[in-house]
Amino acid sequence: MAPAGGRRYRGGMSATLDPAAPPERGFNRFVAALSLRGVLLAMVLASLAAVLLNPIFVTPFPVLLGRMLVIALLLLLVFTAAGCWSVGWRPRWLVQVLAVMLPAPLATYLVYLPAVQGQVFEVLRHEGRLSGFVLITGTVLVVAPLLALGALYRERDAQARSQALGFALERSQLEKQALDARLKLLHAQIEPHFLFNTLANVQALVESGSPQASAVLTSLIAYLRAAMPRLADERATLGDELALVRAYLELMRMRMPDRLQYEIEVPDDLRRLRFPGMALLTLVENAIRHGIDPAEQGGRIELRARRDGDGTLTLSVADTGAGLREGAPPGTGLANLRERLAMFYGAAARLEIAENVPCGVVVTVLCPVEADS
Repeated sequence: MAPAGGRRYRGGMSATLDPAAPPERGFNRFVAALSLRGVLLAMVLASLAAVLLNPIFVTPFPVLLGRMLVIALLLLLVFTAAGCWSVGWRPRWLVQVLAVMLPAPLATYLVYLPAVQGQVFEVLRHEGRLSGFVLITGTVLVVAPLLALGALYRERDAQARSQALGFALERSQLEKQALDARLKLLHAQIEPHFLFNTLANVQALVESGSPQASAVLTSLIAYLRAAMPRLADERATLGDELALVRAYLELMRMRMPDRLQYEIEVPDDLRRLRFPGMALLTLVENAIRHGIDPAEQGGRIELRARRDGDGTLTLSVADTGAGLREGAPPGTGLANLRERLAMFYGAAARLEIAENVPCGVVVTVLCPVEADS
């Protein structure tokens, strides 16, 4: 008795059957494999063979052509069926090649039967028909395996390309997932960086007994309520960033009203462009922390944006603070910002740092224009 899920044959051969598969599964696979292109190619090759054999045959050309077409279509059906038949003990390509060789004499014999009114042995008794039978059979036995091997090679090449495309797609999806995870990690690093610095400023006001502490804390709460829903918004625009930056600068000006001035100059048509969230805020926060705060007289921050002729968006944050310090290690905020810009825009984005004249630092972001959808 055959084991469950398989049927036992003599000689130890077994074929696995899928109990969940419907009975017509093999037929559907056969129909899907039998393409119109293959049928047309078989007919063209059969017609070409009939043209080449016609000079040495006394049979009228239409009859010879009909016989070659029938043989070609019969062998194509057998070749396709063999490709749908799973045989574990032999390579599939060998089964398909044998499938066009072994039935070739029988297919040729069948096309001769109508000429002898179905008398089976009459084909072998007639010298002319016997010569034609041998000639056609020999031609098919030589040409058909070569065509089968060519078709199998093209099929294998197409499968390899399809598999490579599948692997590339899967790798792309995995890279995208890794990129999303990295962006979230960087975002999580930037948000606390800003929040803790701002809370430290509020704490300093409270400890110093400044009468502005309550007003600053109220402004901070209002700012966070407006800002927090936008921090992880992947659809953030430059206008959203500018609103956060303006609120932050107002908060900082309340803390040091005599030491901070700022100016934001961005055309309205640029405010709808897509821009990574918290990017501008990181630049402005760095200008406050490393430029304005260390400077004895404070300073001024200017934020400007323009669209260049080549379609590049240029954003600059300039301060007149303490300027660059030699030997100072790069900050985490700018390092994360460089990586976020690269992930958001690719290699087309750049972040440049230069000295401002007469003092301070200018940080410039150059990136391709990304319209908000």
